Amino acid sequence: MAFRLNSIRSTFALFENRIGSRRATPFLPCACCNPVSQKLFARIEKGLSRRSILKGIAASLVAPAAGLNGMAFAQSSGKPIRLKNARIFDGVGSALIDGRDVLVHDGRIKDIIGAADTVSEAEVIDCGGGTLMPGMIDAHWHSILAGISQATAMTADIPYIHLVAAQEAERTVLRGFTTVRDVGGPSFALKRAIDEGRLAGPRIYPSGAMISQTSGHGDFRLRAEVPRSAQADLSLAEKAGIAVIADGDHEVLRRVREQLMLGASQIKIMGGGGVASAYDPIDALQYSPAEMKAAVSAAADWGTYVCVHTYTSAGIQRALESGVKSIEHGQLTDEETVKRMADAGVWWSIQPFLADEDANTYASPEQREQQKMIAEGTVRAVEWGRKYKVKMALGTDILFNPKGTGSQGRQLAKFARWYDNAEVLRMLTSGNADLAALSGKRNPYPAKLGRIEAGAYADILVLDGNPLEDISLIANPETSMLLIMKDGRVIKNLLGA
Repeated sequence: MAFRLNSIRSTFALFENRIGSRRATPFLPCACCNPVSQKLFARIEKGLSRRSILKGIAASLVAPAAGLNGMAFAQSSGKPIRLKNARIFDGVGSALIDGRDVLVHDGRIKDIIGAADTVSEAEVIDCGGGTLMPGMIDAHWHSILAGISQATAMTADIPYIHLVAAQEAERTVLRGFTTVRDVGGPSFALKRAIDEGRLAGPRIYPSGAMISQTSGHGDFRLRAEVPRSAQADLSLAEKAGIAVIADGDHEVLRRVREQLMLGASQIKIMGGGGVASAYDPIDALQYSPAEMKAAVSAAADWGTYVCVHTYTSAGIQRALESGVKSIEHGQLTDEETVKRMADAGVWWSIQPFLADEDANTYASPEQREQQKMIAEGTVRAVEWGRKYKVKMALGTDILFNPKGTGSQGRQLAKFARWYDNAEVLRMLTSGNADLAALSGKRNPYPAKLGRIEAGAYADILVLDGNPLEDISLIANPETSMLLIMKDGRVIKNLLGA
């Protein structure tokens, strides 16, 4: 802090030296010593000591730190790029398209052209007969919380958490996930740095802080911090922007509107218990209908929607009655509730929670028993969702699991147990993109995602093989992904030009 303040003072002094020879009155006090400057220095010094300011500074400094440690974007010449000699999975159909090339310019797919068509002054990348497809989308991701342990999240300096998240963002896009729907955590600064091209990472649809009732799934306080008074400080998780506690419809309105002010593209509320939280039973109903409807109303006023964390039939039914548009998890539901979801036309964002080697790790026997119960429910849930044609979205929800983030593609490939490979890939591309676009006017990326078509964002993968025949290709990005392009910029290229 002292270094930054001295640097600011030095800047003032430098300015003073540069203009001193041109001043008509040589005896004016120097700029760094006048009363206005002294007040400014005092304000800066005070502000720099606040954790909230440090959090913003750290997030803004994420880019150069990550860029030094990882792979930066390849510089573009400004010419169109022609991707030739590939079979195309367009994100929508069930078969590969032959005899066509993809032309990319200014961050978009400019056209799909014939292999024999001539394009002047285009850079050509020969895809070597691989499969060209849209970048994948994870419908349930936590950009800030995936790559750290829960203990780290609760104890580490906030700038450190953001720096680790930047590193993980680069790894995420290098796994072929060019977009994520972030359903909880302070990812706004990370999103901005990525969007500005300061570091490699996926597009982020941010929810901001998860909104939770007292004793809810987003209440990370310890027992010793209860009861809470109006004069009490915010909890650590609230200060970090991970979650906020809101009780009563008026407080829910306030907290939803705050996240919208910060730039949330959709709102995440906690409508039931979970495994990761210590004190709320997994079957607990959270948020009254009035509170839930308040969140939905505030989001709708901004042209977007609410997604809700819940596992049970009762939680899903309350969410449906309140106008929630996306159910997150839901593995403990019953068949009748699944029918209601299909009739209501809501989205079901589900995860491959199978209590296997890729599962999030938890310390207590009670949590592991809950995992087992949810794993059994996952099998039933996916089968019912397919049976009743619910709009299904696929995500991982890797949480507080730094060793598990590399399994992102492998986990999603497990849905081939229930769907054919083409359908899994469609859900991971155009399907998840349709859910993201539900954010309407709050959509930060208004062009089409998850599709290989003219006008869509040029988020493109080239795989060494045919994923419609071998879905495991998405599970091994280091060897199978020969080219990764996001926004028309090459992030990884093992093909050469």
